[in-house]
Amino acid sequence: MTVSSVIPPLTLRLAPEGGAAPVRPEPALSGGPTEPLRDVVPSFVPKPLPGAAPASEPFESVLDRLVGEVQARQTAAQEAVQGLLSGQGVPLHQAMIALEEAQVSFQLMVEVRNRLLEAYQELMRMQV
Repeated sequence: MTVSSVIPPLTLRLAPEGGAAPVRPEPALSGGPTEPLRDVVPSFVPKPLPGAAPASEPFESVLDRLVGEVQARQTAAQEAVQGLLSGQGVPLHQAMIALEEAQVSFQLMVEVRNRLLEAYQELMRMQV
């Protein structure tokens, strides 16, 4: 949800007396906040990315799924290291690859968390 969809911008319209009076425009009856942009600048209207989560999936479940995937990679890396150390025939390169995948996925999760916190803090600083 954008700020412009919550608070419509003021427009100036000439009043009957000849002066300018700020008037709030009527809300659009169809379409979302990007509907007016389709007519003006069709190339800038965001399109869903291929492979992106469907819009009906709640944000909480997306985050739960991503954290679960990171946790699964961490568990797989621990199992690979244990298999290597106990002599179960896990090759060294597979254990190292599992460790690096776990590390990279964890770093990505931390960066996503940092970006979400920055976005939240930016929203809190906005004056309404």
